[in-house]
Amino acid sequence: MRSPLPALGALATAAFITVLTEALPAGVLPGMSEGLGVSESAAGQTVTAYALGTALATIPLTAATAHWPRKRLLLTGIAGFAVANTVTAVADDYLLTMAARVVAGLAAGVVWVLLAGYARLLAPPGRQGPSIAFVMAGIPAALSLGVPAGTFLGGLAGWRTPFAVMTGLAVVLLVWIAALVPDQPGSRQAHVPVARVFAMPGVGAVLAVTLLFVLAHTILYTYLAPVLAGVRLDVALLVFGVTSLAGTWLVGANLDRRLRALTVASLLLFAVAMAVIATPGGGQLVTYVAVGLWGLGWGGVPTLMQTAVAEAGSAAADMAQAALVTLWNVAMAGGSVLGGLVLSTLGPAAFPWLALVLAVPTLAIVVGARVNAFPALATRVATRG
Repeated sequence: MRSPLPALGALATAAFITVLTEALPAGVLPGMSEGLGVSESAAGQTVTAYALGTALATIPLTAATAHWPRKRLLLTGIAGFAVANTVTAVADDYLLTMAARVVAGLAAGVVWVLLAGYARLLAPPGRQGPSIAFVMAGIPAALSLGVPAGTFLGGLAGWRTPFAVMTGLAVVLLVWIAALVPDQPGSRQAHVPVARVFAMPGVGAVLAVTLLFVLAHTILYTYLAPVLAGVRLDVALLVFGVTSLAGTWLVGANLDRRLRALTVASLLLFAVAMAVIATPGGGQLVTYVAVGLWGLGWGGVPTLMQTAVAEAGSAAADMAQAALVTLWNVAMAGGSVLGGLVLSTLGPAAFPWLALVLAVPTLAIVVGARVNAFPALATRVATRG
């Protein structure tokens, strides 16, 4: 039997491209602003355009392409990134660049819905958790390695160069997928309206946890510079990235047996980290430790949420994933907006407290949803059996 690693590696690279395409403008913002002749605030809206494209289009695109073979759909999504990053790399017009970012968001919606399900299908028996985590490791890799590398390259060769490199990576990935990723059929399930997906037992709880957890994380992560003004931001981001990779690995190694325990542990680590960051006078080392705990708790969250919603919404897996992706991006956009309001009214000291307040009901939902959303091992085994 052929090893699934080359195919899983292609999916992990797809996750890497998806996240890096979204986050890269933040690393080259001054040059992008000057090159497009707009303010840095306006240039920053390229991230918002991406998130809105994903949030608005994921559910209708998923419904329209539900019966497509998975490989063709994945190739279409990666081709969308190639086109969008090419336009971003060469366009001088701000509106054209914004349109390209919306296209990138559409491509992201297509790719995100596929990744976890594809990884589950490619996984050997009993290895679904590690396979999904391997693919999702592309997320912290993009944040901890891709964004700093893109920022460095932008400073060295101009802000357009990293986007051109991203196009080249997407083209290589298209060949990789075509050669080494086995095809999978599209969904044969009857189309399920999204309202019915939300009503499925357990799905609503998973989506609520996703919305609140991502909102709490994004509020702080977006405005990390003013919150961590007393430490070196590059070191803090490196610590966060490395511990996020560790968290992804730990979740993958234990996911098939401990979905519920891992979700609770992630939230507790996040809450402890927020409490430490919120408490003044801890010193730089204590702050770095808190950031490390945050990364350790956050790294496996995409894997945990995608697995939980896939199991709870198995009768309409693609639409359940589409709802998750949509709410994830709504939370990201909402976190940026809410964080801006908090920064201008209450100041950066309020961010960890707000994130901690949001973590409390999130943890309560997980603890309470012990049957359908985040079941204990015995319940999961009985359901599968």
